[in-house]
Amino acid sequence: MNKSVSLHTLGCKLNYSETSTISNQFRSRGFEVKDYGEVTDIFVLNTCSVTSNADRECRQIIRSVLRNNPETYIIVIGCYAQLQPEEIAQIEGVDIVLGAAEKFHLFEYVESFEKRDLSCIFRDSHEKIKNFDAAYSADSDSRTRAFLKIQDGCDYKCTFCTIPLARGGSRSLAFDGVIENAKKIIDAGYNEIILTGVNTGDYKYVSGKNINKFIDVLYELEKLNIQRIRISSIEPNLLNNEIIDLVASSEKFCNHFHIPLQSGDNNILKLMKRRYNREFYESLIYRLNEKIYEVGIGVDVITGFPGETEENFINTLEFLESLPISYLHVFTYSERKNTEAVSFSGRVNINIRRERTRRLRELSDEKTGKFYNKYRGTEQKVLFESATAEGTISGYTTNYIRVVCNSSEVQENTIIKVQLSDPIGTQPVPCRVKSFEPFLV
Repeated sequence: MNKSVSLHTLGCKLNYSETSTISNQFRSRGFEVKDYGEVTDIFVLNTCSVTSNADRECRQIIRSVLRNNPETYIIVIGCYAQLQPEEIAQIEGVDIVLGAAEKFHLFEYVESFEKRDLSCIFRDSHEKIKNFDAAYSADSDSRTRAFLKIQDGCDYKCTFCTIPLARGGSRSLAFDGVIENAKKIIDAGYNEIILTGVNTGDYKYVSGKNINKFIDVLYELEKLNIQRIRISSIEPNLLNNEIIDLVASSEKFCNHFHIPLQSGDNNILKLMKRRYNREFYESLIYRLNEKIYEVGIGVDVITGFPGETEENFINTLEFLESLPISYLHVFTYSERKNTEAVSFSGRVNINIRRERTRRLRELSDEKTGKFYNKYRGTEQKVLFESATAEGTISGYTTNYIRVVCNSSEVQENTIIKVQLSDPIGTQPVPCRVKSFEPFLV
């Protein structure tokens, strides 16, 4: 009888694409891949370590899995595994911890999936992480949106961030490899490709005298037989006019960007060692709204960074209030080992950090509500995903409005024109179908 395995992912879209690839490694070797939560012989946890909450969640999940099935062989991979392998190895029941360079070669490190008294650690230092391990998600039942990893690691030196320590320096998938994997995704029946990486816009692949950059990837992907291409997250200093013009003129690229800000105060941005100021960011946001029709813009922001006074925070709050954006991802700053910021003076009380986070999340709800209301009654094309047992089905517009309707009206993995109804204050937005004919490539 074949062994069974379940996998679970914490963190970013990049992690999801990597988990999918590792899942397919198990499947190709005859393992039965089950859903997370089912009792299995093997459990793989792909971890995040952006905040201390991610670390805590990792530990809670491992303990929960072992409570349900003490004999499960536990494998921990991902950023937390790279940064704190000894800490994970001390969790009772963990069998093996694999670092960033080792996780895609899991079967080289595990001879048999039999539990032992001591856990093993295989983890090289981040300076030695040089290889690029390709990954894309292509195992979803609904086969609607697939994450395509084109870049990994980061050369930026933001003072709050552990990612360069967890994933190494910036490196990119071979240009031909990007196109080859995109074609595999298309052949698998997906209608949307989401480009992902640690610093996606920093894509650069050198082969002889040829240098391919992110814009070259975009031009080549647009030639493929795909309905939608979405850029997951891109640094503001890398979102140049050529990219904006291409997205504005293309019917394939989604009119949606996720652009990290982190702070709306120039003094805090300097302490963070970000590569722009608020004036540059503001100009970029207004340029996007001017150039790209019905653009949706998401923003990352951190509250409670060391040295952030109430005045600094109000600068951020008022700055975000003034911008034509559609939602926020708000993170409460947490001290991370081996980062520059951990030694900064001016530590903000944790209760103040949380209160600032609450205020920004309230602002995010307001921004989302206004953005949704702006398109009330308009017709939009929606890529519908999996139906629910309750008889509904949801999906996204190109500018990232989540929409829901009766599942009897549309099929999964089709792009249908709908009319948005009145937003009800929370996602998703109800709609009614305007055309039952799916839009084909």
